[in-house]
Amino acid sequence: MSETITLTTPPEIAKTVARQRILAISNQKGGVGKTTTTVNLATAIAAVNKKVLVIDLDPQGNASTSLGIDQKQRNTNTYHVLLGQAPLAAAIVPTAIPGLSIVPSGVDLAAAELELIEVEERQNCLRDALAAGAGDFDFVLIDCPPSLGLLTLNALVAAHAVMVPLQAEFLALEGISHLAKTIERVRKTFNPGLELQGIVLTMVDGRNKLSELVESDVRGYYGEKVYKTTIPRNVRISEAPSYGKPVLLYDFASKGARAYLDLAGEVLKREQQLSPGVAA
Repeated sequence: MSETITLTTPPEIAKTVARQRILAISNQKGGVGKTTTTVNLATAIAAVNKKVLVIDLDPQGNASTSLGIDQKQRNTNTYHVLLGQAPLAAAIVPTAIPGLSIVPSGVDLAAAELELIEVEERQNCLRDALAAGAGDFDFVLIDCPPSLGLLTLNALVAAHAVMVPLQAEFLALEGISHLAKTIERVRKTFNPGLELQGIVLTMVDGRNKLSELVESDVRGYYGEKVYKTTIPRNVRISEAPSYGKPVLLYDFASKGARAYLDLAGEVLKREQQLSPGVAA
């Protein structure tokens, strides 16, 4: 997994972010492409010479697996960082992708929801850890678990903005409405600067009339918050994690890889608009 890739986005996009940005990739519904989006977006952003840190906040640890992180490299992980048992720097693991590192998940993380209940200001654990140890990174991408519990709350409190992967299916809008209410509550109570970076439609099947109807509904309701780029159903995207690679490295020419490159261009351009102090 030593390949490098070239992200074919305009030069002005490739140098957008002048200060660190933290994005939470979140949806309380499982199986919508959160981890795939996190890993491939991180890879694409690292390919334009940004230093990127992925925080694997899902006890399943799929982001860690997708980036080729072996179990023995996860002895110090997000659990120890959240519970104050280790500084962030001690848990950062470089990946085979230049410029991209990860704080992996471990089996202990499943217990963190319960243990954090006893911690004072428990919603700030991740925010404080990142403030103390992530200053060298241009982007921090947080892969959230499929729930709206304390782990996701920590991600939303720490983040500047939220990206929502949304599967093109019938119940999509109902699920995102719950997350939107949570984002609003977090904004009012803990993190007034939190914004919705955007919604990305995933697993879109162009041959399926339902996908087309869902996309129309989502765009009609959320307007420009929905990225122009959609992520197609693509077997190469599904295969890539079993090889410990993002699809961008597994099959750069695939439709899935090209879609994530296009999404990265949109995200970086939107970051230029959202983040004050960004130089073009």
